[in-house]
Amino acid sequence: MTDFAIELIGISKSFGAVKANRDVEMRIAKGSIHGVIGENGAGKSTLMSILYGYYQADSGQIRVNGKDARISNSQEAIRLGIGMVHQHFMLVDTFTVLENIILGAEGGFVLKKGLSSARDHLLKLNTEYGLDVDPDAVVGTLGVGLQQRVEILKALFRGAEVLILDEPTAVLTPQEADHLFRILRTLREQGKTVILITHKLREVIDITDAVTVMRAGTVVGNVRTSDVDREKLADLMVGRKVNLKVDKADREPGEVVLDVKNLGLVDHRGVKLLQDIGFSLRAGEIVGIAGVAGNGQSELMQVLAGMLEPTSGEVEYKGQSITHLKSREPKAKALRRLGIAHVPEDRSREGLVKAFPMFENAILGYQDDPRLMRGTMYNRRALIARTRTLIEQFDIRPGDPMLRAGLLSGGNQQKVVLAREIFANPDLLLVGQPTRGVDIGAIEFIHKRLVELRDAGKAILLVSVELEEIMSLSDRILVMACGQITGEVAGNAATTTELGLLMGGGNKQ
Repeated sequence: MTDFAIELIGISKSFGAVKANRDVEMRIAKGSIHGVIGENGAGKSTLMSILYGYYQADSGQIRVNGKDARISNSQEAIRLGIGMVHQHFMLVDTFTVLENIILGAEGGFVLKKGLSSARDHLLKLNTEYGLDVDPDAVVGTLGVGLQQRVEILKALFRGAEVLILDEPTAVLTPQEADHLFRILRTLREQGKTVILITHKLREVIDITDAVTVMRAGTVVGNVRTSDVDREKLADLMVGRKVNLKVDKADREPGEVVLDVKNLGLVDHRGVKLLQDIGFSLRAGEIVGIAGVAGNGQSELMQVLAGMLEPTSGEVEYKGQSITHLKSREPKAKALRRLGIAHVPEDRSREGLVKAFPMFENAILGYQDDPRLMRGTMYNRRALIARTRTLIEQFDIRPGDPMLRAGLLSGGNQQKVVLAREIFANPDLLLVGQPTRGVDIGAIEFIHKRLVELRDAGKAILLVSVELEEIMSLSDRILVMACGQITGEVAGNAATTTELGLLMGGGNKQ
């Protein structure tokens, strides 16, 4: 018997002219947590999709527990003991946890018998791995962290000995990520093998035993985690020296661009989502909003972007009230005309139309720009030329304007949205989770562009669950908890301890 749970030997895969994987070699030890890292578009997800049977390799060999394997579909992968938790969960919101877990593995026509047996097995798995999920909870009512545990339970229920997790912390808070890692360590202790696809170097160092580094579809390093540090991994990923620190000089902010006074928002159930929010934002300043996800940050950005109407309070932009803006066009569109751009937190639902090609996504929200028209029709050549400029400036890969946005990696989708909004040259930029699901090289690039905008006199409001990002970029930090601002801290004086206290609802004295 081999000591390797998985061996990938000479794996190659192309999509047309794009070579996603080129002669990839990877060996993953049994009972280990193995990291797979690389820039967006490096071929990580494609490789794991081959292992899970979604794609078939053009050439190469797969071995599972030392035996040659032909994995033609996901059912075959599951039969071989391979499970996968995707970045975007494959769950039915209206089903219970138990119903989601047995979906496709009901155990025959007598569903009641299958449910009873599944419940017993699920409770055993729950206890054994410390997953702490209620089998009768409706999935749509659960937070993201709990939904992810449901996906892990689903894989374990089907007998997974090898568990692939694709960017598992991209949508988790730091607390949820820590809980996930405790689960992964328990899985390792129980003899399971975990493959972790991620771009977060801190997580790789903290949780993995070994790391495979990919770049441009090839493996550029197979290393023991104990033998490397973040800087070494970053250099391997990008192929050059990466600056992990944000270079940002002190500067004096200008005039007030955004003034929020006593802002409140109550939903249809009477729940107060925002309570008495007040702050100002000046030209040439980045104000970051920190907080655990779900504490009102998303709703605040949606109000400021014109997607939600506030219940009370006042919002002024350059001295003009925009609280209840009178316009024949949608409010969000009218605000864009005034110079307010918005990078939404959820690029998939609010930032892109995945079925559209990249060149059409590159003008969403700005489609009435007369420079893009030829009479009453769009100037297709101008649209494509504009998109090629964005591709070049933001290093979007693959660089094909005709490619459907849904075929881009998550990080490159994020670049499309950022490029579109920054290209509009706004005076106020609202940015939600700018580097969610983005690799280290792109993070460095995005941070640099945001600082350049700030230095050019733009006002930036930044929401992120990444405390390191908030602390590195922000001139001032506001902390939100339970729909309220619990404190304000100077960016250069903030500590994780102080921010953590405020995020928990404690008021700054």
